[in-house]
Amino acid sequence: MPVGYFSLILHAHLPFVRHPEYPEFLEEDWLYEAITEVYLPLLFIFQNLHESGAKPRLAMNISPSLCEMLADKLLETRYTRHLENLLELSKKELDRVSRREPQFFDVVKMYVDNLGASLKLWNDKYQRNLLNGFRELQEEGVLEIITCGATHGFLPLISTPEARRAQIEIAVANYKKHFGRQPRGIWLPECAYESGLEDLLKDAGIEYFIGDSHALLYGEPRPRYGVHAPVMCPNGVAVFARDVETSQQVWSAEVGYPGNAVYREFYRDVGWDLPLDYLKPHLHKDAARRHLGLKYHRISGRSVPVDKKQPYLPKLASIKALEDASDFVGKRIWQAHKLRKTFEGHPPLITSPYDAELFGHWWFEGPQFLDFLFRELYFRRNEVRTVSPGDFLDAGFLIQIQQPSASSWGENGYYKVWLNEGNSWMYPYTHDAERRMTELANKFNEPNELENRTLNQMARELLLAESSDWAFQIYQGTTVQYSSNRFKSHIHRFNLLAAQLEKGEINKELLTEIENRDNIFQEIDYQIYKS
Repeated sequence: MPVGYFSLILHAHLPFVRHPEYPEFLEEDWLYEAITEVYLPLLFIFQNLHESGAKPRLAMNISPSLCEMLADKLLETRYTRHLENLLELSKKELDRVSRREPQFFDVVKMYVDNLGASLKLWNDKYQRNLLNGFRELQEEGVLEIITCGATHGFLPLISTPEARRAQIEIAVANYKKHFGRQPRGIWLPECAYESGLEDLLKDAGIEYFIGDSHALLYGEPRPRYGVHAPVMCPNGVAVFARDVETSQQVWSAEVGYPGNAVYREFYRDVGWDLPLDYLKPHLHKDAARRHLGLKYHRISGRSVPVDKKQPYLPKLASIKALEDASDFVGKRIWQAHKLRKTFEGHPPLITSPYDAELFGHWWFEGPQFLDFLFRELYFRRNEVRTVSPGDFLDAGFLIQIQQPSASSWGENGYYKVWLNEGNSWMYPYTHDAERRMTELANKFNEPNELENRTLNQMARELLLAESSDWAFQIYQGTTVQYSSNRFKSHIHRFNLLAAQLEKGEINKELLTEIENRDNIFQEIDYQIYKS
């Protein structure tokens, strides 16, 4: 038996953004950037680790809304165009910098190589659907893929048990569609928990959920092993909570690894640096400047102004990623020995949940860090062994029964990020729609085809309105207008369809247009909302 166990859990989620009504749409770039910088690199690294015998083992949530986007043909086509455009620009840049700015040659060559490899993986290996790659890694024993709320709805702020149940049951059905099996675990959206949610999870066949450290530390009774062992809700659903120390090492802007001076600077991008006429062939048709993903500078220091950043050196950054991964593993081994001694021989579990988008998007070297991390952990597996939460449950350790506390992984551990003076106006609308959805689901027991389509589309609009991303982005002050408009548009379409249904005057042409636009969850059945 090792001294302790380590469970890395990645949360891959993006809100459902798909705008077929426009030939190009800025917010769709969120998905394209994540595929290029996060999902493709992670797939490549995990597959290489597995094939080299390093045997990585981790859990990964791929949210239902992200699954639906990754499987969408329109978005697949648009992403292919995006990637080809970026590769074309990087090749053009390689010629330019070799003649005029040789200090950037190494970083541009890195982009040419990486983007070329990404395009080959995208087209040839994964056939333009990355779910094929993630599913393969699960079948090979590398990943334990878990689910999330259907549209990442903040469950404690959803007003009816039927609407909460729908977020969970629809997520499970969608997981089965994409991965061909029942999910064992769920990442509660925003790790937000309140008493009673575990009953909905158990009814859906979920064995465990990921929560925040506050859930266990303030639960009743006090957890014997703190956050370094799961607890079991009275109904038998297990809870795995975040280890604060590992979160700080990676997340913290002050002491975390990603802030090192040699790592790539996120905020300086060629989309703002290069002449507009030169960039125009690679921008959207409106020729508006935007981040393109080619960034040539390193952080250089926290006090260094953006316009004074030094050139990025890929080899230097890779060496630092190796050093940081070794440091991280060394600290986990020390932590495991200390905890095991404190726990009088009981092996601790160090649970480290992170947003997947941290690794590659916000922290460009993050995928390399994980590569080095798993190689080092495999070498030191007799001291700290990598497991998924499901593996730990299967190991047969006695688990303490506890009633967790209401909590989230937002600021200060409660709900204020998603319910505050800036976004509280949203909830009366969703609560009204949640009640109305159940009333109409109960009323229409034997709908005709058009009524059935309308009720299913109402369910989609409600789910999309419930996404916690809109309230989060409003609180953060990022894309406030887009988030507000998206929320309002889904509520508007829900109410429009509900009114037509109640009057018996369904506009078939309008319904078809809405179905084509908001086409998430084709398998949906509105009857999940019946009371």
